[in-house]
Amino acid sequence: MAADTRDRLIGAMSAAPVPVPLADAAGTRDTPRPLVAHGCWYPSADPTGEWVAFICDRTGVPQLWTGLADGSEIHLLDADPDPVTEVSWSPDGRWIAYTVAPGGGEHTRVLCVRPDGTGRRIVAGADAGSSAYLGCWTRDGSAVAVTVAEPPPPTGLTVLPEPSAPDHGTAFGDLPAGWAERDGPATLLGGAGHGQVGPDGSGPDHGPGAPVGHGPGAPVGHGPGAPVGHGPGAPAGHGTGVAGRATDGPVRGTAGPDGEGPELDGGGSGLDGGAPDRLTAYLVDPSGLGSPVLVAAESGAATLRVCDVSQDGRLALVRRGPRGRREAVVVRTADLATGSVLRVGDGDPWIGRFSRDGRTLWLRSDHERQFAALLAATLDEDGGRVGLSVVAEREGSDLELLAFAEDGRTAALAWNVRGASELETLSLSTAARPRRVPLPHEVVTRITRAGPAGGTVLALSGSQRRPGVWWAPPGGLSARTPWSSRDEDAVPPGRPPVRPVPLRPTARDGVRLGGWYYRAPGRDAGRPGPCVIHLHGGPEEQERPVFDPLYHELLGRGLDVFAPDVRGSSGWGRSFLDADLGTGRFAAIDDVADCAAHVVLDGLADPTRLAVMGRSYGGYLTMASLVWHPELFRTGVAVCGMSDLSTFFAGTEPWIAESAAHKYGHPVRDRELLRALSPMNRVDALRVPLLAVHGEHDTNVPPGESEQMVRAARERGLPAEMLTLRDEGHEFRRADNRRLFRRAAADWMQRHLGL
Repeated sequence: MAADTRDRLIGAMSAAPVPVPLADAAGTRDTPRPLVAHGCWYPSADPTGEWVAFICDRTGVPQLWTGLADGSEIHLLDADPDPVTEVSWSPDGRWIAYTVAPGGGEHTRVLCVRPDGTGRRIVAGADAGSSAYLGCWTRDGSAVAVTVAEPPPPTGLTVLPEPSAPDHGTAFGDLPAGWAERDGPATLLGGAGHGQVGPDGSGPDHGPGAPVGHGPGAPVGHGPGAPVGHGPGAPAGHGTGVAGRATDGPVRGTAGPDGEGPELDGGGSGLDGGAPDRLTAYLVDPSGLGSPVLVAAESGAATLRVCDVSQDGRLALVRRGPRGRREAVVVRTADLATGSVLRVGDGDPWIGRFSRDGRTLWLRSDHERQFAALLAATLDEDGGRVGLSVVAEREGSDLELLAFAEDGRTAALAWNVRGASELETLSLSTAARPRRVPLPHEVVTRITRAGPAGGTVLALSGSQRRPGVWWAPPGGLSARTPWSSRDEDAVPPGRPPVRPVPLRPTARDGVRLGGWYYRAPGRDAGRPGPCVIHLHGGPEEQERPVFDPLYHELLGRGLDVFAPDVRGSSGWGRSFLDADLGTGRFAAIDDVADCAAHVVLDGLADPTRLAVMGRSYGGYLTMASLVWHPELFRTGVAVCGMSDLSTFFAGTEPWIAESAAHKYGHPVRDRELLRALSPMNRVDALRVPLLAVHGEHDTNVPPGESEQMVRAARERGLPAEMLTLRDEGHEFRRADNRRLFRRAAADWMQRHLGL
């Protein structure tokens, strides 16, 4: 692309981010007393390796902190109450970039601040209706990459087409009238209500009937002591997918149901036939001295993240594409032309790095493989691929996380071995065997290299502790940072965390499933107990053996928890991940019943006291299980779940709809399939009480999805309630709301399982 064409494209979009100064952050002036039980995660070290920026919820909200890697000194760097989701310290040490979710909603923006708390500014996402998230820093720290999800341009403004944008073949185009109309047994008595999408695809109808959960007799969470209020104009939109299920700190990457990063409508028109949403990626100078530089702009990709820029700035590594079809793209920054494209797996977005000379690309990829491995792609001068080799692989295990030393000579690799992590370091310049790094806990959630000597900072989680940060000097053993919670502070005294055991159920069609079983403390061996089948989101997430306060709450009430990986989950190979596509989703619903049968036949669970619960896609699967297998469970708790896939597509963000179409089906071409898969179309089969939980700012899965299911259950004479969490989006990030959610869910289970 010529320079004048690039300039016209940027000018026509009017979306290049401009830094917006803010008041200085708290810095060293405000360091509140920590909560005893808190989590620390998403570390990023400064160039010396002495200091670490990280996210911590010790104030009750995930915020930006800095601390000495091997000392107890820490500082709250930004005291604003907006949850922080990503952190990255610049290679030159001058800036810390971080992503925040204003108002607790789903739209995010990128900020930068000096390590002493001065110079705080919004780098991207300040414009109304836009959203932004972090990419990499340039090697010299002069610019940070950001991806901006742009709102549609004003009427009459022409956006020049991007010549290199691929056609992924999933454009929604002009959807016909009534495409989201509900019919048959899913027609609701009493007419349209709050959060319901009408036949014309319009938004909520606030009719005379009060929505579920408001007014006299309001359900759990709306009485005295419930979280109150939210600021005017709190945005709602997509998330960046840092947190996992509603735990005290993240475990796995998720966002939309459940992708990572903004998802984009991909085909030249929005869902309503209007102007398209776009994703654009820029290199931005946080000081504002240089103009933003366009790196990529596409309407045909559902995600777009700049993962690395070569030392000389000629090439950029971009990850794009919808869930299940991610691609690593080498882009020539001079003209935005594509050098090479290679498939990469879902999961962690930091997929690779260029060698110092730009002639080798190290990549975490499942290209033509069942499991992701470390590949080395040899590149020509223009970024084209001329060779590909396997550097490191493990049979039956995914390469999950990848980090590189600044000199490019060594890499740290985290392997997912049936849900637990194994960590090793690898020389990229010699044939030496990888060196195993002992881990004090089961799961690594992030790796960052620290300092010129080759130290490592790890974010760890495990079944016996809350998320924390460990410092590993070169060649030494990992040590917990003093500002991370101690293992013994994970729970109050007297009720230690439960270490789960792995289970491998077999589905009715012979497919092997996975999962972890938590047995309530104090129950005699061989005595079946009440059990909650808990279903993770995604579907591409994976159940990991980590401490979950929700599970601890349920276990403390005398309930066992079985957390399975049904087909569609990650960690078990590409074929297993894709096994729920299309009509395969019916088999995934049956997997839930087969998992319940497994724990009953093994003598672990009482068949008369089974419940099902899940979040996001797990919330959908909860509702689906209750209407497909109504005789199996006595109750269910559906959290941020989709009840009708047609109304979900009509109400979600267009970029999420684009990505979700690849997973669930196209809202027009696969309309009948989506109808058949929707719990609302079988709601007459519902037989048991239902609790629905939703964040009020959730636009990944709008709250109307829970409201219409609760309303339908009530109109059929069943006990049903809805808990709406204030100042939350698709993820529950605030400590008071997470606590309210856990207790409400456990109370509901106790009541309806007869404990």
